[in-house]
Amino acid sequence: MSMKFKIIMLLVALMMSVQVWSDNPERVKAKFDPKRFEAEMEQFITSQAALSPSEAASFFPVYREMQKKARVLFEEMRRCHMTDLSNQRACKQAIIKMDELDLELKEVQRTYHLKFMKVLSPAKVLKIIKAEEKFHRNAFKRMVQRRQNND
Repeated sequence: MSMKFKIIMLLVALMMSVQVWSDNPERVKAKFDPKRFEAEMEQFITSQAALSPSEAASFFPVYREMQKKARVLFEEMRRCHMTDLSNQRACKQAIIKMDELDLELKEVQRTYHLKFMKVLSPAKVLKIIKAEEKFHRNAFKRMVQRRQNND
């Protein structure tokens, strides 16, 4: 066989192995899709709390409003975690700020829980709170499993 033929065959084999490798879904790292996550969470909450379509239609706009406010606070908390650990003063300020943010988050939740109870019964609101916690626990478990499977 000529050298040219060997090189061509090697390139073809290499291209085929790259194609097979890229088609392997376990190799493809799933990207986080916030819209999909929100839709899955709303579906889970709707089913777990047994919300009717009209209940869901009146509840989720208020819920999304709460989530938006909570996200801002979580982002601030995340920034506090980026504090330079060698700077004691900055660490102290970060701890104080995180405590303030925790209290602010609880106040947002309390305010919105009262708003939820204007739209739904307290029993439904409690079911929603439990369903949301369960959804997040399950999502975290799935994330950990995916990371373990990819390692």
